[in-house]
Amino acid sequence: MLSPLARLPQLERLVMQQGYFVIHAPRQTGKTTTMLALAHRLTASGNYTAVMVSAEVGVAFPHDPGAAENAMLGSWRDRAENHLPPEL
Repeated sequence: MLSPLARLPQLERLVMQQGYFVIHAPRQTGKTTTMLALAHRLTASGNYTAVMVSAEVGVAFPHDPGAAENAMLGSWRDRAENHLPPEL
């Protein structure tokens, strides 16, 4: 099996250059897996603190932007608490 990051080797370079990128692909192609692997590698490097956050949780509140924002921020907080080393 090919490493998720091997499929998109330019991602780490873009992060180092403080660049932006968009990953657009059909369902079930490894987008989330790739982003999780990138966040893990960046944090493990000691140079960055990275957490993968999705705005998808906000979809449940199509007519309440405040609730959508709270859901996304809560998801971000939960991910940080559960996926980052305690010292971060």
